[in-house]
Amino acid sequence: MNIKFISVIVLLVVFNIGFSQSIQDLMNEVNTSNLETTVNQLSGEEPAIINGTTQTISNRVHSNNDLSATYIQERLEAFPNLTVEVQNFNTTGKNVIATQLGSTNPDDIYIICAHYDSVTTFCADDNATGVAAVIEIARILSRQCTDNTIVYALWDEEEIGLLGANFYAQQAADETGGNTRDNILGVVNMDMIGYDGDAPGTAGDNDFDIDVRNIANSLMIKDDLLDILNTYTFDLNPIVVDPGTTFSDHSTFWNQGYSAVLVGESWETNDQTPNYHTSNDRAADIDFPYMTELTKLVLAYTATKASLAALDNTVTENPTDLVSNEATGPYQWYNCDTGTPINGATSQSFTPISDGNYAVEVSNGSCSEISNCIAFTALSTEKFTSKEISIYPNPVHSILKVENFYNQDLYITINDISGKVVSVIESNESLIELNLSRNSNGVYFVNVSSDKKASSYKIVKE
Repeated sequence: MNIKFISVIVLLVVFNIGFSQSIQDLMNEVNTSNLETTVNQLSGEEPAIINGTTQTISNRVHSNNDLSATYIQERLEAFPNLTVEVQNFNTTGKNVIATQLGSTNPDDIYIICAHYDSVTTFCADDNATGVAAVIEIARILSRQCTDNTIVYALWDEEEIGLLGANFYAQQAADETGGNTRDNILGVVNMDMIGYDGDAPGTAGDNDFDIDVRNIANSLMIKDDLLDILNTYTFDLNPIVVDPGTTFSDHSTFWNQGYSAVLVGESWETNDQTPNYHTSNDRAADIDFPYMTELTKLVLAYTATKASLAALDNTVTENPTDLVSNEATGPYQWYNCDTGTPINGATSQSFTPISDGNYAVEVSNGSCSEISNCIAFTALSTEKFTSKEISIYPNPVHSILKVENFYNQDLYITINDISGKVVSVIESNESLIELNLSRNSNGVYFVNVSSDKKASSYKIVKE
């Protein structure tokens, strides 16, 4: 199958926390409440906004699961850097596929996946849990530029013969008629990741299975998962099952000679949900802290193999402005409340003139990342008087002095003419000295703020 990619950037208002570049920080962004909400909505325990109206997913049986497919599609379309496709593979079956194109090696593909169809009503563990994990990982990683391509795949008609995943795997491997075999380097399938025999949220064995077979580089995926478990801190105990089960979607990739594993609760130790394939499979029985740990594991694997690009999409919030932590631009600030770019706001720092939610888009030329939206409250426009603050000399050759006559707590940033932040200091000293000897000659702006006032001073460095 030849995959055609379209770059799409969508601005999303999400939690007011900046994302960092380390794997650990990304793992920390996995939100248990998000997982619980998605499981509840997919299993029909709670209504959701679908097609602009409040609706309840009554079930996800393959003959009646169009509403759940639309729900998944709309969730993924809300994330940046994803191209979302509904893949119709027969008269009733539809896979929902979101592709995050790698900026360096777009043909090198890693897939994380789960099936969304069910056999009856509710079916929270089987497999709203796996779907919720894929959506949560997509929420976090879609804001990162990656060297390799990530495919977030939600399969249909698993319960009647792995039909959706089998169609995709066969298409990917097809080399007839001039097609090129897709270079899928790894598939991690999550099927039933929410049940642990101990009471939900309590300490227990937290066993989980990694089902694997010696096909292609599947054993290497297993080893990578074990390495991640040893590198970071998890409350999980892996059970390697080799040869692993063929009764889930990963096996369709084995059939085509691709590397794949299954991650899920431990059937090997008889610690699977007792309500398997019944309408008693309810969200109340899900151990969400356990499910969170498994989601973090798969996220860490995916982020590691996809290889994060060297872009920083985090934002520092100051009393008077917002500053992108990416050292080099270009930059574009957005008003999250309207979903539109702010005209002229293309510097590293941005000073909102009104309360609202704001984000910045940064780029490395081949890929863009959009920061989290920051809820910002604009300070009073009252300025410092000359009896409170004095800045001299101007022009300055090396040492710029700020006299703080009342020893106020001051936050000071110096920006060059392009808006780039060149110096930051916090102090309540009566005399604050800023060394500009290493800065190029030119015009700079010194922004001084307290909890009540703010002023900007233009200086010349000679």
